[in-house]
Amino acid sequence: MNDEAPDIQDSRTSGEPSATPDAGGKAAPKNKRSKGSKATAAKAAIAATEARIGYKFSDSALLTTAFTHVSALKPATRHRADSYQRLEFLGDHVLGLIVSDMLYRAFPRADEGELSKRLADLVRKESCADVAKQLGLTDDIKLGAVGAGAGARLRKSVLGDICEAVIGAIYLDGGHAAAAEFVARNWTERMRKLRRPLRDPKTVLQEWAQGKGLPTPVYREVERTGPHHDPQFRVAVDLPGLEPAEGVGGSKRAAEKVAASVMIEREGVGGGNDG
Repeated sequence: MNDEAPDIQDSRTSGEPSATPDAGGKAAPKNKRSKGSKATAAKAAIAATEARIGYKFSDSALLTTAFTHVSALKPATRHRADSYQRLEFLGDHVLGLIVSDMLYRAFPRADEGELSKRLADLVRKESCADVAKQLGLTDDIKLGAVGAGAGARLRKSVLGDICEAVIGAIYLDGGHAAAAEFVARNWTERMRKLRRPLRDPKTVLQEWAQGKGLPTPVYREVERTGPHHDPQFRVAVDLPGLEPAEGVGGSKRAAEKVAASVMIEREGVGGGNDG
C-alpha cells in the first residue's frame, strides 16, 4: 500500500496547485468546498422534488427513501427495507383509506359494489403512475446499475410504487391530514370524471352492439411484448362496419376492456358508464 501512495497523490495533484499547509503544518482540506457543493446540490434537488409534490418534509430522509429503488442500494449493505418498498406498502393502504372516504362523501347514493369499482379504478397502479408522471417524478427515481440497465421500462413499472411510497412518506412526516391533502389535490378530478355508475366496458359495448343489430364483439390478440413475468398485451376489438379499436394492458382481459372503452368513446356510445 505504501508503494501506491505516491501514485495516488500524483494523480490528484497533477495540473493542480498543491494544498497550502496551515500554521500547524497540516494541509488545508481540499474537499471541503466539494462536500459543501454536493450538500447544496442535494438540498436543491430535495427542494425541487418537494415543490413538484406540493409538500415540504420535516424529515427529508423519508423523501429520499421514497425514491430509492432497491437496485440503488450498496450490495454489501443492501437491505430491502432501505428502499421505497416499506413506504409503498404503507402508502398503498393510506391511499385506499383516503380515496374510500372521498368516494363515500362524493357519492351518497352509491352502493357498496359501485364504490368498490370506483375505488379499484382510482387506486390501481396505472392511476398512481399517471399521477407520478403528471407531477414530473420520473427523473427523481434513484436507480442502480441493474435498474438503469432496465431503462424506461423499469421506470414505468415502478412509477406507481413510487407514488404510493411518496404518500406513505407524507403520512409519516405530516400525518393523515397532509396525506389527505396530497391525495385530494391529485385524485379529486379523476374521481369527478367518473360521476355516473360504472359498468364493465365490454358489457356496455356488447349491449350497444346488440341494440344496433350487430353480432357480439370479437376480441383478438394483436401483440404480446415484455418479459414473461411482466407481459404487455395489445388486443383489438372488431365489429362489422366499424374500424377496429385497440387497447393495451398487463393481461388480455385488461387489454380487452381498454379496447372496448376506446370503441365506446370513439363511437359516442351514450351511457358508456350509465347504470
